[in-house]
Amino acid sequence: MRRIRDELRRAPHPALALLTAFLLGAIIIALTDFEHLRQIRADPLSAIGGALAEVLNGYAAMLSGAIGDPGRIAAAIQTGTTDDIAAALRPMSETLVSATPFIFAGLGLAVSFRAGLFNLGVDGQFLIGGLGASITATLVAGHLPPLVALGLAVFGGAFAGGAYGFVPGILKAVTGAHEVITTLMLNGLAPSLTFLVAAWIGLSGPPQIPAVPRLTNLPAIRVDDGFIAAIAMAAVVSWLLFRTTRGFELRATGLSRTAAGMAGMRPGRTTVLAMSLSGGLVGMGSAFFGLGPAWGSPGMPENDMGYVAIALALLGGRRPSGVVAAALLYGALTTGSESMVVETGIPLALLTVIVAPAILFAATPQLTRSIWRLGPPKPGAESAPNTPAGPAAST
Repeated sequence: MRRIRDELRRAPHPALALLTAFLLGAIIIALTDFEHLRQIRADPLSAIGGALAEVLNGYAAMLSGAIGDPGRIAAAIQTGTTDDIAAALRPMSETLVSATPFIFAGLGLAVSFRAGLFNLGVDGQFLIGGLGASITATLVAGHLPPLVALGLAVFGGAFAGGAYGFVPGILKAVTGAHEVITTLMLNGLAPSLTFLVAAWIGLSGPPQIPAVPRLTNLPAIRVDDGFIAAIAMAAVVSWLLFRTTRGFELRATGLSRTAAGMAGMRPGRTTVLAMSLSGGLVGMGSAFFGLGPAWGSPGMPENDMGYVAIALALLGGRRPSGVVAAALLYGALTTGSESMVVETGIPLALLTVIVAPAILFAATPQLTRSIWRLGPPKPGAESAPNTPAGPAAST
């Protein structure tokens, strides 16, 4: 109950940050509605009303594209036809599919952030994790039962991603090399390394083993067990960070490496562990993505996945539950924005206009509270994300 109360006390600030971002997005939509802006001198009331209607229509289309049309869902439930219900719930399914890899990546970054480390290597770890899953799947395909082969392939992806995260971790611990530089350099190396290894062993296309099972056999619902695994890993990461001695050491090292060392902890070992776990979680997400039915889908993570994952981890307050909520929100925005473009013609770039300010306002609680003219927060109610920009990250 105490943890629930703590989460509820933290909720108002991210909610206000998101609301502020949506209001800013509404202003951008209105200012780019040139058709109504041209009429503002001749008929200002009609022009303003038309612009507001355009905003409402755009956000309504986004909501419908993200979770489905409530009217259509109700009508499908009344008919009782399984296919109709599945078709009505497809937007919600697509939201979960889009959010799944970002949950894994956000969890990985939450671990590194808690240790005072800024892991910018998500893109490279995602590629190497997918490569590891593909190699493992190729080796075990046809030799083991499908579920065992699938489990080993996922483990292969997590191991490969963890190994790629281990490299900057050990460099940081042994030589003091800054993880921002090493992870960025490894991002540049990952595509060439993936291409060379894949060409050497003859990999092409998705692995030839059964895909990750879907939650249902209905064709309209593509969400698979990878989403369930992502939620389970969020619970595991939360337990690790806040219920174990190793998690306490990790968080203490993130607050102050010097103090952690004076207390008998081993900051170097914690650094290696945090970066390896971070890369392992990213690699696991890549494995589920590559082995699942979402492989090759348009709009799925590409080269900018790492930056989105950083934003989601910060928006979620570096807490696993917050990361899941932020990833679901981003999945909804991504899926809903595509529908908004089709139905209203509002540009897809609006997604950036909403997400970027939401991160800005979430990272600056004082700014958000000043905008809404709120008093100082109660002790422990909220705090700015503790990104590794201070002394803890540089020592």
